[in-house]
Amino acid sequence: MTVIRLIAPSGYPHDHAAVKRGIARLRAAGCTLEGLDVLDRAELRYAGSDDQRVADLNALASLDELPDIVLAIRGGYGATRLLEQLDYGALRERLADTATVLVGHSDFTAIQLALYAQSGLVTFGGPMLGADFGAPELHPLMWEHFWRTVAGPQSTAIWATPREEELDVEGPLWGGNLAVLCSLIGTPYFPRIEGGILFVEDVGEPPYRIERLLYQLHLSGVLDRQQALVLGHFSQCRPAAYDNGYDLDAAFDQIGRAARVPVVRELPFGHEPDKFTLPFGAAARLRVADGEARLSFGGYPHLAAAESRPDPGTLPQIP
Repeated sequence: MTVIRLIAPSGYPHDHAAVKRGIARLRAAGCTLEGLDVLDRAELRYAGSDDQRVADLNALASLDELPDIVLAIRGGYGATRLLEQLDYGALRERLADTATVLVGHSDFTAIQLALYAQSGLVTFGGPMLGADFGAPELHPLMWEHFWRTVAGPQSTAIWATPREEELDVEGPLWGGNLAVLCSLIGTPYFPRIEGGILFVEDVGEPPYRIERLLYQLHLSGVLDRQQALVLGHFSQCRPAAYDNGYDLDAAFDQIGRAARVPVVRELPFGHEPDKFTLPFGAAARLRVADGEARLSFGGYPHLAAAESRPDPGTLPQIP
């Protein structure tokens, strides 16, 4: 049986129906859930005080028995406030070389960046309890790819892309929410990754702000150190009438010219129901040919007993 421990490093669960669906589906799939008390906390816009939220993470260093999966309940904002209080040495000592999977996206990107920079821990950009496992309709790609990826030491993500030029590069896979990434540049919590495959996504930012964030990665030297930039979902990132037709495509074209880094688009990842599960810090290879992108990765933490995981091909049914 797969044991999932919930953590709440950011916002409180405002959509109670989604949380209930997520819990019911994971239980229906045979999972045991721990840490349900985090769902009852709220302080201002956060899922509890800073001390409570950082304790969720630091507690992983002292558990007698680690869970199979540590799952963020949602994003929002709040993880950045915790970075100075995380016990990176203890977390590294307890979690390094274990099978425990830490997963989330959006604001969870701050935790992933910091854990990799300070502890060298590989985590996962992927689904969260409310928005994904608790979505009104469970997305088959998200469910199947998550369980297939965390069940073994290697996996692949394949999608259609408009890129015409062929590409074949290797490097550490890393990334997440674009705004969160940029907010940590120049801090001790932003890893210096050479020759990486950087994936980014965002939500609610107009195209010119997306371009400005990408320029921040470029002008700080981050993009020029990468083998490729992979663009995921950019949800609700609409231009205004003032933009005169300037849109996301224009922003992406411009940063491709300025940064001189190969750009691969339309990765299913971000604030949409369809998303791959991507190991932050794992060795990866990205190949593009004939309109298809193939991202392979391996050597990451995965469930110790793969035979006990939920069936990737069967969506759990709840009343």
